[in-house]
Amino acid sequence: MTPDQKARAVADAMWAQDRASQALGLRLVDVRAGTASLSMTVKPDHCNGFGILHGGLLAALADSAFAFACNSANALTVASGFDIDIVRSALVGDELTARAVAEHQGGRSGVYDVTVTRGTVPNEELIAVFRGRATRLKDRFVVPDLERS
Repeated sequence: MTPDQKARAVADAMWAQDRASQALGLRLVDVRAGTASLSMTVKPDHCNGFGILHGGLLAALADSAFAFACNSANALTVASGFDIDIVRSALVGDELTARAVAEHQGGRSGVYDVTVTRGTVPNEELIAVFRGRATRLKDRFVVPDLERS
């Protein structure tokens, strides 16, 4: 099994149990070793009192992409913290994509950068930048059977 195939198998298992991402209407676009992309369409019930995407839901999109990227090697990994900088507002109907990339994976810690954009290449607009810090749990796997095959 290649690292990208393992990443997909892990993502499929995670997605099946990820009620939060599903309830928010997130979509798993792509996952590979150390990377993941999720998308969402901003709906009226995602917006705050100003009619813009609630910052917590923007963070949830980025955090979900981060989770899929940092667990892609099948080592059970949890967030130890994150920061997010919001540079533009998102509105109802906007299509957002969060792309997570491993910047450092070593031992039990990792650092991942996530960009959230609106639109499609080449007309993407940056919405937010997220940096997540992760901790791998010793000797635990997302899908234990993958390690036995």
